[in-house]
Amino acid sequence: MTLREQFVIPKRYNTLSIALMLLGLVSIIVLYITTHGSAGTVEEKNASDARFWASLLQNSVYFLLVTNAVMFFICATTLAWGGWQLSFRRVSEAISTCVPVIGVICGAVLLAICFSNNHSIYHWTDTEHVKHDPILTYKAGFLNKGFFATWTIITIAGWSVLGWKIRQLSRSTDDGALNVAEGKKYMWNNTVWAAVFITLFALTVMSSIPWLWLMSINAHWYSTMYSWYTFASSFVAGISLIVLFVVFLKNNNYLELTNNEHLHDLGKFMFAFSIFWTYLWFSQFMLIWYANIPEETIYFKPRVVGAYSGLYWLMFIINFLAPLLILMTRDSKRRYSTITFMSLLIIFGHWLDFYQMVFPGPSESRVPSLLFDFGIALGFVGLIMFVTARSLSKVPLMAKNHPFFKESVIHHT
Repeated sequence: MTLREQFVIPKRYNTLSIALMLLGLVSIIVLYITTHGSAGTVEEKNASDARFWASLLQNSVYFLLVTNAVMFFICATTLAWGGWQLSFRRVSEAISTCVPVIGVICGAVLLAICFSNNHSIYHWTDTEHVKHDPILTYKAGFLNKGFFATWTIITIAGWSVLGWKIRQLSRSTDDGALNVAEGKKYMWNNTVWAAVFITLFALTVMSSIPWLWLMSINAHWYSTMYSWYTFASSFVAGISLIVLFVVFLKNNNYLELTNNEHLHDLGKFMFAFSIFWTYLWFSQFMLIWYANIPEETIYFKPRVVGAYSGLYWLMFIINFLAPLLILMTRDSKRRYSTITFMSLLIIFGHWLDFYQMVFPGPSESRVPSLLFDFGIALGFVGLIMFVTARSLSKVPLMAKNHPFFKESVIHHT
């Protein structure tokens, strides 16, 4: 069998990715004009300004966490010494190269919101208000501009640098086959760096970062499950993103050694983590709602019985019922059309999940039009397509000299 190891970017693919990025840029410009062009009171202007920044916040944070979750998948399977995913590992690595690019955008948006004079999104940035708010005063050691900025920069830089290091290790095997001693050294280095990344991931995505970037929008409220909930949402979307690229490459006659067995296992991840997300959704929502403690239910009121109730339950149906009913069977996880549809649906569903995380804070009484927000999302999709394709075209599509590569070739499930 002759293997196509070098990816050539199709012209139509390149055109589509650029068109989507331009659509996203136009959406940002038009949204800025529509939210900043009208006169009104200071409160109305602040609300319009917050509408613009909330859209950038939601989209940039969501797609950054999704692409970074792909590197988490690489590191988790590395620590498990798994070999089944190696036939398409370069796809995952290519997606993870989006982290530094989106990270710069996301970091700029977060810092702009934090240090602006408009406190509609992050109320805790208003130092005068904090002085008269006992709850925010109590949290001031954590919720303050200095800590927010420092930890945001360290986090994004850490994800980017460690991701780069792990990709470099992977590409170091492209020069030739490794002997036994070299293979052991390579696996040791790979495992150590994967463990370092997982440690940083645990200290950020699984704990502090969702608190800072998202939960602090509703600074009086907190949930001990919020970070895990955010992780589950971004991880299942990250697996879906891998599936989309794998299917695309397979349809273009690449990844000859990746077969339905690999796709089936990716489908298992999509199904399993959709159920895991639902478990966290239920645990966070139902216990708070049942206890009916005002300072806890205040978060869910606009989402469940308020302006966002339709969006909230639609998001639940897409993210739980659809994967449960469609991905439960074996054949559905092996059929390209079904797995592609479900990947797109899951990515959109969890985009809606992040939307309802962000927007009820600055706009509790009404749901803003999703048109511009979705346009910006498509811009990020185009950016991911653009960066991932260029990364794929620069390296061999298969890490065939990896010590465990044979396990991926003979993999069955």
